[in-house]
Amino acid sequence: MKLSRNKLRMHRKLRIRAKISGTGKLPRLSVFRSLKGIYVQVIDDNKKTTIVSARLKDIKAKNNIAGANGLGKTIAKKCMDKKISAVVFDRSGYKYHGKIKALAEGAREGGLKF
Repeated sequence: MKLSRNKLRMHRKLRIRAKISGTGKLPRLSVFRSLKGIYVQVIDDNKKTTIVSARLKDIKAKNNIAGANGLGKTIAKKCMDKKISAVVFDRSGYKYHGKIKALAEGAREGGLKF
């Protein structure tokens, strides 16, 4: 029986999460991509809390590469306001291209270090 795309992604996600974790000094930047939007959270896994979050609806951008880049810049600005300059990037099993890559580049342009 063939596994669905999402099940394969979930296997990749678990492999990635086994290797990375966010701390207070170096939180995890987690990305979720749906058909209608992109959601980003900066998470402290030790305290199990979300420090900063953003989504495409908040910045009124379209679900495309330009919108993802703008979302990356927005999350970087919010992180800088909370005095977070470095994060661990968690792509959640998605391939590093297209919107995910644009979001990461936008966050780097905003001043975040991965």
